[in-house]
Amino acid sequence: MPALEVLTYDPNEPNLSSTQRAAEVLIPPYRSSHRPIPLLRQLSDLRMVQLLSAGVDEWIGDVPTWVTLASARGAHAGPVSEWVLSAILAQLRQWPALVRFQDSGVWAHRRFDADTLAGKRVLILGAGSIGTAVARKLEAFDATTTLVASAAREGVHASAELSDLIPGHQVVVVTAPLNEGTRKLVNAKFLSTMDDGALLVNAGRGQIVDTTALVAELQSGRLRAALDVTDPEPLPPGHPLWGCTGVIISPHSARTVPGTNRLCYAVAARQIQEFMTGGIPSNAVLR
Repeated sequence: MPALEVLTYDPNEPNLSSTQRAAEVLIPPYRSSHRPIPLLRQLSDLRMVQLLSAGVDEWIGDVPTWVTLASARGAHAGPVSEWVLSAILAQLRQWPALVRFQDSGVWAHRRFDADTLAGKRVLILGAGSIGTAVARKLEAFDATTTLVASAAREGVHASAELSDLIPGHQVVVVTAPLNEGTRKLVNAKFLSTMDDGALLVNAGRGQIVDTTALVAELQSGRLRAALDVTDPEPLPPGHPLWGCTGVIISPHSARTVPGTNRLCYAVAARQIQEFMTGGIPSNAVLR
C-alpha cells in the first residue's frame, strides 16, 4: 500500500520504541490477540485497531471510543464453514465410532447407526459471513437452514423468536459473536428444547454455551455435539467434556488451514485503505 509505513513489533515486549509509539494503526496478532492491549497507553497517535479475527470481544472493552476498531469479518467464512460441514458429517456418519472400531481392528459392518444430512433442518445462530457461508454449503447437501441474528431482516429471524424456532431442527450451529446478548445463550433451557438426538455445533465462542448444562445432556445421551471452542479454553485435562462419548472436540482450529492468514491480511489491508482515504471501514464496530 503506497504511503503506508509498516512497523513490526513484538506483542510480548512491554515497551515500544519512540518510532513504534508514533503508529496510527495497530494490528494485533491473531493468536492470543489480547497480548498487545497493554501497549495501547503508549500509542498516543493511535487512530485505528485492525484485528485479524472475526470477533472483537477480546478488544472492545479496551479500545478507546475515539479509536476505530475493525474486525477481519469475511476472511474466516470459508475455512470455518468448511469445518462446520465436516463436523456435522463426521457426527451424522458416525466417524468417531468408526475410528474407535478401526483402532480395535474391528470390521464394524452393521454395528453403528449412520444418518444422512439430506432432509435435515439446521438452525444457525449468527447470520454474518460465517453463518451465511454455512447455509450456502448446507444447501448442496439438501438440508434446510434457518438463520437467526440479533435483528430480523430478509431471510433472517430475530433472536427474540429463538425459543419458538429451536424445536424441529436436528442440528443447531453457533456462529454468533460473543457479547452480552449471546453469553450463555445456549443454556439448560435452550438445550432442553432441542429435539432428542439433535446435534449442537459450536464454531463461535465457548462462552455462548453453558458447559455444565451441555455436559449433562451429553452424559444422558440425549444430545450430541461438535465443538471447536469451549468454556473454559483451553479445555483442561480431566474436564468432564473429554469423557463424553457423544462429542468431538477440536482445539479452536476451525480456521487453521493454509491460506487463512493471507485472507485475514487481505481484509485488513482493505479496511485500512478505506480508513486512510477518509471512509468508515465496512468492518468497523459501531460503539
